[in-house]
Amino acid sequence: MTEETLTITEQTGRLDKVVADEFTDYTRTQISKWIDDGVLLVNGDIKKAKYKVHEGDVVTFTVPEPVVLDVRPQNIPLDIIYEDDDLLVINKPQGMVVHPAAGHPDGTLVNALMYHTKLSTINGVIRPGIVHRIDKDTSGLLMVAKNDKAHEALSADLKAKKNLRQYYALVHGEFTENKGTINAPLARSKADRKKQAVVAGGRDAVTHFEVVKRFVGYTLLRVTLETGRTHQIRVHMAYIGHPVAGDPLYGPKKTLAGNGQYLHAATLGLTQPTTQEAMQFEAPLPDYFEQALDQLKPYAE
Repeated sequence: MTEETLTITEQTGRLDKVVADEFTDYTRTQISKWIDDGVLLVNGDIKKAKYKVHEGDVVTFTVPEPVVLDVRPQNIPLDIIYEDDDLLVINKPQGMVVHPAAGHPDGTLVNALMYHTKLSTINGVIRPGIVHRIDKDTSGLLMVAKNDKAHEALSADLKAKKNLRQYYALVHGEFTENKGTINAPLARSKADRKKQAVVAGGRDAVTHFEVVKRFVGYTLLRVTLETGRTHQIRVHMAYIGHPVAGDPLYGPKKTLAGNGQYLHAATLGLTQPTTQEAMQFEAPLPDYFEQALDQLKPYAE
């Protein structure tokens, strides 16, 4: 990995532009991503891409080693909820990685999609067609673009917060309130690079929740994303003291047995890119989730 350092002298303007102008080997898009991920720091602190640099600021970042992967189509079964010429809606099982990465070179959703259909090229060879992601051990609905025009339209709607994305989350603890909103910015944790954390100056992150059912020691929530940051629901729920059950990264050691967090992307609303039709899709709770709920004792109110 390459370590880079820049001390601001006469440069002025936005952080992302200044760094891109100084380090021409990297694109501004790459630099913006490193800023968002908390890889690029100013005086040891996370800043936003629009931060205006000052004389004496010290910018540091570590350039990740490029991972060369041969992404090939694989005949892996898909649970296709909807498909047309522009897009697919997939019900992803728990345990399936969305796209290849170090440690997961194949067997991913992308490998399966490449076997099934042509995909948009906007995200390159590693993430073709992938408009948004859910974690490996989160189950549920994902939209996938078949062509670049559809990808651009779906991505623009996502950025403009026009999509409905609702999850079921089984969390630790009992709620007195019936609903609420968590508004806390997120960025990569300085203490653990595998984690995201609530960080002042991080990217805006807003999560709405409402109680579906109360159990002794646990609560089933319906969670609606206003923004879609990495691990957002998992970090926000841990932040308010109600980590997602089964979460190996943000939850307690003593939790429900299983293969990861009890989090399911149940509802997805989108606008069809060509016809502009409003569409909404549902995916019922998978068996592993239902079985966990059956083992819990309902809370007597």
